[in-house]
Amino acid sequence: MNELIALVAGYLLGSIPFGYLAGRVKGVDIRTLGSGNVGAANVFRNLGRSWGIAVMACDIGKGVVGVLIGRALTDDPWPIFVAAAVMVGAIFPVWLRFRGGKGVAAGAGVMIGLFPLVSALLVPLWLLIVLLFRITSLASVATAVAFTPLAAAFGAPWQYLVLAGAMSLLVLLRHRANIGRLLAGKEARIDLRRPGRAATPPPGPNV
Repeated sequence: MNELIALVAGYLLGSIPFGYLAGRVKGVDIRTLGSGNVGAANVFRNLGRSWGIAVMACDIGKGVVGVLIGRALTDDPWPIFVAAAVMVGAIFPVWLRFRGGKGVAAGAGVMIGLFPLVSALLVPLWLLIVLLFRITSLASVATAVAFTPLAAAFGAPWQYLVLAGAMSLLVLLRHRANIGRLLAGKEARIDLRRPGRAATPPPGPNV
């Protein structure tokens, strides 16, 4: 029973659409602005730096809390499944008719909770890529590619490697359109100096 409770709690926690809620506080539906995505990057572009950072922190937090719930209520390997439920909730939230974000920030929280040594390398790498290139999707794709090999290098058990591989694949699949634009040199950049506005015009849906 504890396992079922933890799984449901993880999914519902992951489903909390902080980007959508931030837009409602500002009196807008973030799904009608910019790329239409409810993730932190679209919030950053359209609501400003403070809101974008706050949404990202909340999304990361629900990943970490989901892992803690799994560990508090269940034994290994169930925390892995609870972490996966958080990711599924972030991408397919019940509150938004199963149309959520790309799960990057929630996945980062899961990574921090389950793979602390790996996250100590990948979180700074993500930030460095964003600062250098101002393309959040490039940072997300790069860290997704590096996640599983690094987890293996740090000696993660096979169950954790399966989760890492599944998370990486899911993030890459959710970034299919972004990868195409990256290869074509047409991906949107964020303007770190003038938060709330895209440095280049939004490229279309699902960024």
